[in-house]
Amino acid sequence: MGNVIVILGPTASGKTQLSIELAKRLNTEIISADSMQVYKYMDIGTAKPDEEERDGIKHYLMDEVYPDEEFSVVKFKELAEKYIDEILSRGKIPIVVGGTGLYINSLIYNINFSETATDHELREKLRKMAEEKGNRYLHDMLKEIDPEAAEKIHENNVKRVIRAIEVYEQTKRPISQHQKLSRTIPAKHNYILIGLRMDRNLLYERINKRVDMMIQKGLIDEVKKLAELGYDKSMVSMQGLGYKELLSYLNNEIPLDQAIYIIKRDTRHYAKRQMTWFRRIPGIYWLDMDKFNDYSEIMENIKYYLATFGIFL
Repeated sequence: MGNVIVILGPTASGKTQLSIELAKRLNTEIISADSMQVYKYMDIGTAKPDEEERDGIKHYLMDEVYPDEEFSVVKFKELAEKYIDEILSRGKIPIVVGGTGLYINSLIYNINFSETATDHELREKLRKMAEEKGNRYLHDMLKEIDPEAAEKIHENNVKRVIRAIEVYEQTKRPISQHQKLSRTIPAKHNYILIGLRMDRNLLYERINKRVDMMIQKGLIDEVKKLAELGYDKSMVSMQGLGYKELLSYLNNEIPLDQAIYIIKRDTRHYAKRQMTWFRRIPGIYWLDMDKFNDYSEIMENIKYYLATFGIFL
């Protein structure tokens, strides 16, 4: 069993910069736990660090699949554990970084999702149902069969609502029950959790600025190229924040200013949901990013915390 550092937190809280700085000091490598950065060609809208920002640090699970390929938490867990083992075998401490709560939970709670296969036909049927009757209709279906899962999954997270219904249809047992059973097996490694948070208004301000910056950097052209390559709203990847809204703009369904307004609003809502998710996880060492005077103070704080695990920067 090896030590694995996990940097988690809401979108725009500073995870990327901090994880790269930490990886440089520990001479190690990073595994992304971000459900959007896994896709090729989707760079600006996912805030994927470019080569210069990565500063020579090797990143795994970025640009792993094409936007029309299926990628799930099952695949994430399988690959993340493989890369963790590879990094540990070289005597390094892996750093997992990201804001996708389900991905992080799959590792730290050792959740086994592999009991059920994928039913593409059912998934497509449920996806169309959500499109025609609304997300709430589908969420109400889940409430009927698994109120515990419905409580934890937001109605707008259609992908996870569909997965929970799919598991029940295949096994006649709610997904919450599967997860409880799988959590009884301890995690493979010692996960050291470091969470980043800040004043909500400041975070929301950072999100708004970041969306403006993405537009300036060429997000509209990025979405246009994806559309030209044949990627459309029917794909999970293109349902990502920033992508579906700009597709609507490019299809002349909404004006640009409305698309940008929706991206900012929905990203703020997403950040709020992320924090709700992470607050449920015990044992996180929280860093209040807005309370430090400078970056060296943040690193000093992490240095002392990691020393308690015998990890020295």
